[in-house]
Amino acid sequence: MTTLKHTAALGLFVLAGAVYADSAPNDAQIAGIVVAANTVDINAGKLAEQKGSNKEVKAFAKQMVTDHTGVNKQATALVKKLNVTPEDSDTAKSLKQGGQENIDKLKGLKGKEFDKAYIDNEVTYHQAVIDALDKTLIPSAKNAELKKTLEGVRPAFVAHLEHAKHLQSEMK
Repeated sequence: MTTLKHTAALGLFVLAGAVYADSAPNDAQIAGIVVAANTVDINAGKLAEQKGSNKEVKAFAKQMVTDHTGVNKQATALVKKLNVTPEDSDTAKSLKQGGQENIDKLKGLKGKEFDKAYIDNEVTYHQAVIDALDKTLIPSAKNAELKKTLEGVRPAFVAHLEHAKHLQSEMK
């Protein structure tokens, strides 16, 4: 976490370390965190679809937009069904702020430099999401359906991480 490009993951790192104010997040906050985390990656993916120079990076970005939009739709449908309103939290706010800072940084890059920065952030970000799922979000979820949904989307985040690591190793 030595550069600004990792700021978006900071909120998830804090959450993964269970440093969350005075207590673990409640279900409404978990829903808010899930939506914020997915939205951050959707926004970065949309930018990478436009600015990426490597066709594999652009294809990965398109997959991120598609997959994370799907997770957000799933989360939105679940919270409606459960009659839970996603609640903002310091973690969700940190994710949104970090996501915007990452977008601002990426906008100033071009070509291979952009591709590398985008993929490096995707590796860090997906690892942070997995850590947050494992250490905080899944264990803190009180509703069984919410917990099951979080457990169900985890393999997709692992697949995204492995794909991003593969692209990262090809760029070195």
